[in-house]
Amino acid sequence: MAITPIWPEATGIDENGELTFHGRTAASLLDEFGSPLYVIDTDEVAGRARHFVRAAAEAFSNSTTHVSFAGKAFLSKEIVRIVTGAGMLVDTCSMGEIRIALAAGVPGRRLVLHGNNKSDEEIALAIEQGFAKIVVDSPDEPARIAAIAQRLGKRARVMLRVTSGIHAGGHEYVSTAHEDQKFGVPLLPAGADAAVLDVLADLAGVTPAGANARVAAAGVGAVAAASAVAVAAAGAASDDAAAESSGAAANLHEGRELHHNVRYPYDLDRSEVSETDRALAAAMEAVADGPALAVLKDIYARQDVLELVGVHSHIGSNIHDADAFIQAARRMMLLRKTFYATDAYTLPEVDLGGGYSVAYTDGEDSMDIDVELRRLADAVTGINRALGMPAPAISFEPGRWIVAPAGVTLYRVGTIKPVHLSGGDHAATDKTGNPISERVYVSVDGGMSDNIRPALYGADYTVRLANRHGSDGTMLVRVVGMHCESGDIIVHEDRLPADLRRGDILAVPVTGAYGRTMASNYNQALIPAVVAVSESGAHVMLRRQTIDDLLDLDLG
Repeated sequence: MAITPIWPEATGIDENGELTFHGRTAASLLDEFGSPLYVIDTDEVAGRARHFVRAAAEAFSNSTTHVSFAGKAFLSKEIVRIVTGAGMLVDTCSMGEIRIALAAGVPGRRLVLHGNNKSDEEIALAIEQGFAKIVVDSPDEPARIAAIAQRLGKRARVMLRVTSGIHAGGHEYVSTAHEDQKFGVPLLPAGADAAVLDVLADLAGVTPAGANARVAAAGVGAVAAASAVAVAAAGAASDDAAAESSGAAANLHEGRELHHNVRYPYDLDRSEVSETDRALAAAMEAVADGPALAVLKDIYARQDVLELVGVHSHIGSNIHDADAFIQAARRMMLLRKTFYATDAYTLPEVDLGGGYSVAYTDGEDSMDIDVELRRLADAVTGINRALGMPAPAISFEPGRWIVAPAGVTLYRVGTIKPVHLSGGDHAATDKTGNPISERVYVSVDGGMSDNIRPALYGADYTVRLANRHGSDGTMLVRVVGMHCESGDIIVHEDRLPADLRRGDILAVPVTGAYGRTMASNYNQALIPAVVAVSESGAHVMLRRQTIDDLLDLDLG
């Protein structure tokens, strides 16, 4: 019997009420591999990876697309081979992630280095291995990367992470593009009113020639002056000199063809300029004064050792539709336009990051990737048409969307404790707001050491009995772990059979992302094994920690 969509596709319930994975029962997996246990359906991972790559290519059919798997979600050598086999690159952000990806046999050109505090060793290894790109995260990084590349006698491909000012994500801790956080370089200067960018939402119907001519006529100050300088420089430079940056000659030629009205704006009648035109010129001026453009100029000035491949935006995590991505994309395209106006270089790639949602409970929605990427593509096409810009390559960085639904965590039930709750002014309620007089606390042999998300983000999960049919009657439960914290909660609220007993097996779905990868040894708990299941069978992907592992670290 199939179960609800939040479970892996090959998961079912057999005639005995047991949860199965490709025909293997949960009980048989625990008997062989121990409890608790992370179960990852690798067929599901591969299928979702292929789905995303295909959806991106189909949505952005007028562009080149690149999809990188966000290794922070869950990384192992086997997962690296699966996602790269599906056509993805792999994002890394630490020496450990880099080494795992390389150990999987993936060449450096299929890897990306992120991080807000990269070490010199990480940067050097990325350059030596020829990474597809190093994502610059702060104004001091171009000089550091350039110095290391110079020492190694190599050229590094770099991209700038830009803080777009878009607030998105399911929790403050995973909202990564607003101003007061650690990632990226701000798009706008300090104190600037982000409302200056509101004009971008009005541009979808503007034709390329009209937009270029009228915006150029409206341009004043920094953008107009810099544009004039760029025209002179572009006219004086030869295509051979421009070609010192990979593909730059073709890039500049294409730019001149598309942007000639911006380059030579002075024969236009300013009385024809509309309010929208003036607003767009003001937006470009604000961006021209911002830190992001300054860092792009710094990178571009180091062409001998740094190849500037584009800009990057990551706005948050577990986002349900394309609306916030559209806002961020428009801002990245405006930055790209402004950089062209000031430096006569068309950035070849825009990375729109990750954060695509999945459903954790039956009442939630996953992002419909096919629908929302098409919406995003339409918006990107519209803004570039309005700005008179050629389509860039578009990149994405899904992680959770690829692996979270492929994972299920299995636990054995321990203590079952009914707790009677007080009434009065502080009466307890269930999640629908109805008052309750009792909640049953079900303790299992894992907890926040194998899934920190409920404690860290207030994340919601669901649970089911996995080893038998239960009674028809149910009870309201909170599934908790074995750790010394009252916040050690795995499932805040759900219903389980009233005849639940010690030794039963519980299954929590959608744990393939940020479970094992954020696991800890709190209370010296051992990190569970990860078992891969597929049509081919079941095998250990990552072994369970042992007491010897803990003692080997202790040199006292």
